[in-house]
Amino acid sequence: MTLPPPLVLATSSPRRLELVGALGMPFRILHVRFRETMPSLPPEEAARMLAWRKVETAGRGLARGVIVTADTLVALDGRLYGKPRSPRDAASMLAQLSGRTHQVVTAVAIQDARTRHGMLGSERTEVTFRRLSPATIRRYVAGGEPLDKAGAYGIQGEGRRLVARITGDYLNVVGFPLRLFAALARRFGVPVPGRTVSRLYAERRPVLGAGSARAGRG
Repeated sequence: MTLPPPLVLATSSPRRLELVGALGMPFRILHVRFRETMPSLPPEEAARMLAWRKVETAGRGLARGVIVTADTLVALDGRLYGKPRSPRDAASMLAQLSGRTHQVVTAVAIQDARTRHGMLGSERTEVTFRRLSPATIRRYVAGGEPLDKAGAYGIQGEGRRLVARITGDYLNVVGFPLRLFAALARRFGVPVPGRTVSRLYAERRPVLGAGSARAGRG
């Protein structure tokens, strides 16, 4: 019996680590030092470039394994939003997203450490914010949740109260589209349990806004 190659998750994102851990699969965590500079490209191209740079950086010190990296960006009117640099920057981002529909793009890169063969995929989700008052933005930023997240909000936490509607893959907004990851990983011999992926999508769907908002298809 041939054992599947070891899965190496090259990320420090607690959300990605938690989601992959919930699949019940063994994996190794690799922390990679990577200087992220936002490229002047369309959102999907930018996310794919950053994810690929990460996987190449991670693969330099490995001889075996399937390496997985990801990068999530928020886009509005062609402008890219990464993680805020400060609470003030977070408040500015949220004010710009208020009452508008933006795109969340996550690129996933996978590479075989031995052969250096790799693949890229990306997922796009439309997210519509409620109209946010300055007081709502101040309270949310003061809680600290936005500071390590692209676009300055976390859909899986208190940030769900800012959102009126989602159209597309919800876990993509969290930062790791499991369906895309599963499809790519299987191409490299990593058996991702499909039933568990479906169960996680069903279990993780949030209640958005203040109770009257609705979620789109995910």
